[in-house]
Amino acid sequence: MKNSVFFIWVFVVMFNLSCAQDTESQVVEPSSVPFVEELLIDELQIPWGMAFLPDGSILVTEKSGQLIHFKDGVKTSISNVPEVYNRGQGGLMDLELHPDYENNGWIYLTYSSSEGDQKGGNTALLRAKLQGNSLIDNQLLYKATPNTTKGQHFGSRIEFDTDGYLYFSIGERGARDVNPQDITRDGGKIYRLLDNGTIPSDNPFVGTSGAKTAIYSYGHRNPQGLVRHPETGAIWDHEHGPRGGDEINVIKAGANYGWPVITYGINYSGTPITDKTEMEGMEQPIYYWVPSIAPSGMTFVTSDNYKGYKGSLLVGSLAFQYLERLVLEGTKVVKREKLLEGIGRVRDVKEGPDGLIYVAVEGKGIFKLVPKG
Repeated sequence: MKNSVFFIWVFVVMFNLSCAQDTESQVVEPSSVPFVEELLIDELQIPWGMAFLPDGSILVTEKSGQLIHFKDGVKTSISNVPEVYNRGQGGLMDLELHPDYENNGWIYLTYSSSEGDQKGGNTALLRAKLQGNSLIDNQLLYKATPNTTKGQHFGSRIEFDTDGYLYFSIGERGARDVNPQDITRDGGKIYRLLDNGTIPSDNPFVGTSGAKTAIYSYGHRNPQGLVRHPETGAIWDHEHGPRGGDEINVIKAGANYGWPVITYGINYSGTPITDKTEMEGMEQPIYYWVPSIAPSGMTFVTSDNYKGYKGSLLVGSLAFQYLERLVLEGTKVVKREKLLEGIGRVRDVKEGPDGLIYVAVEGKGIFKLVPKG
């Protein structure tokens, strides 16, 4: 038995090393870039998410629990923000405007909440409106259970599809052997709701006994990227693997993305999690990183502002402190490029309504990528 475990461990380590060489060889240093970075909002600690208001101002979440409104060069703290369970990776996380924000004013936030009977916290989704410098009409739409004092894997990103359904992600909260493969439990899932928090009647597990019917897909580890494809309308996610095995997935109704039964990663200690990288009935990622880049934030480039970039996917790297550009042919990654190398831990990246790219960097702030010439 000991010998078999040893050989599995050797196999997984060698497999990951070979993947690392193959994957890393695709990364290129750009000979030139079509932009210069400009620090737009300074003195932010962990700017987790950002959203652009119709008047050109920007809302930014700080993980510590502060919501900032940046307008005409001035930062203003917004009051009546929900209290966050600020522990480990948890805090005030993503925000997203309703697609019809100009008419209804709804803003959506994810945050770690201690609401509930158990100690600790779990990820929650709330919507509210902005009136002056305060949130009003706060409505809790979803709260994952149970609470736990573990500090890892809260998720969490928010995205709307072209039909107005709201998607959001919750990590498996450090309970990999319990949550992600069990549809009766929260955690390790991507959820789909109507904009008012009710559950769509055609969600894949509606009618399944005991299931959390808000679940849209499962078998996820810690998704911190969620974006709608600008042409197909499909929802794409990326998620943190362990040591190796960060993934990009195209999200499908009812699909199982495998964690931790299959993975291209290993434990942080170097020991194997499993000897399986694929299994019938479980989705394969369209791309995976070995070694892990620790991805956070994701956006497609849809404008012509940056020569040669249209159609690319941009992903922030927390571990290696750069912005990665992935060149795509359909759903296949054909090239990787490092941008803003050494800028710091990139927490979020968004294409603004002006067609420019905005990058949130921990300990610095929000950078605007200004096209050259």
